[in-house]
Amino acid sequence: MASEPDKRTLKLKPAAPKPPVDPRAPRRPPVRPRGPARARPLSDAQRNELPLQPAATARGPRASAPDKPPLPGPAPRPTPAAPREGTRLNKRLAELGLCSRREADEWIARGWVLVDGRVAAMGQAVTPEAQIKVLPQATAAQDERATFLLHKPVGFVSGQPEDGHEAAVVLLKPGNRWKEDRGPRRFSPAQLKGLAPAGRLDIDSTGLLVLTQDGRVARALIGEDSGVEKEYLVRVVWAPEGPKGPGVVERDVQAAFPAERLQRLRHGLSLDGQPLKPAQVDWLNPEQLRFVLTEGRKRQIRRMCEAVGLHVVGLKRVRIGRVLLGQLPPGQWRYLAEGEPF
Repeated sequence: MASEPDKRTLKLKPAAPKPPVDPRAPRRPPVRPRGPARARPLSDAQRNELPLQPAATARGPRASAPDKPPLPGPAPRPTPAAPREGTRLNKRLAELGLCSRREADEWIARGWVLVDGRVAAMGQAVTPEAQIKVLPQATAAQDERATFLLHKPVGFVSGQPEDGHEAAVVLLKPGNRWKEDRGPRRFSPAQLKGLAPAGRLDIDSTGLLVLTQDGRVARALIGEDSGVEKEYLVRVVWAPEGPKGPGVVERDVQAAFPAERLQRLRHGLSLDGQPLKPAQVDWLNPEQLRFVLTEGRKRQIRRMCEAVGLHVVGLKRVRIGRVLLGQLPPGQWRYLAEGEPF
């Protein structure tokens, strides 16, 4: 009879009792599970054993691209901003003949201009339908502006001093006022502020020069659309080879000057690539011509004469519009009288 296996019982030891928790003891932070191990850099030998991948696969998926590449060419330009509608207010006031642009800016800055019943702003654009009103303060200020008529001598420049020559404005002083100017206006140094020539005369020319603070006068005489006549007396010599060349004729120039060239002076010449407006040109005496122009290019009469073989030896402006130089002595001045139109 086989013997029965020994029956053994596994007895577990009771768990040791946990020590009591001291509420005053600091708590230990919980133990966090370890994260995945960081990849170590490959050695050169291991890196060489890896298979190469296409660039697209190595960089990951790309955004959808067009089927065809863009055509070569310049980058598209940004769309320019739409221009403001209308005309700048200062230009519009000048076009209406009310003042110059500089005066218009001053009026607008002082609140003397209304557009559709509201005070205008600097740089404002207006449409042709806009209702523009100039307040009486602007007109009163404009009436205070002075306009001088000066008989400019040779040797003075019309504008800013240059090359050691003084500006004609230095002649505008009380002692040089023409004694025949009996108008009620009194001279003031404030009348020289912002004064500008309205039509220049060369340094070697003489005659009537207008210097004004009034933008209306300046625009009437030298504005883009000005048609005011300027009359000159011009003494010339016949110099087909230049004033120092052979064949110069100083006496009875009219007889030596080809008649057909007088017609070229009247119409057909150009300066700086631009045709000149028709001019009135006639002989006053055998050595002197009378010019009447409606424009004022730089040294225009002298260059016109050179183009036909003449050389100017004297030039004097005697009239601008309806205003005459008259008996005004050289170096002296008078005021443009109230109501005296050009």
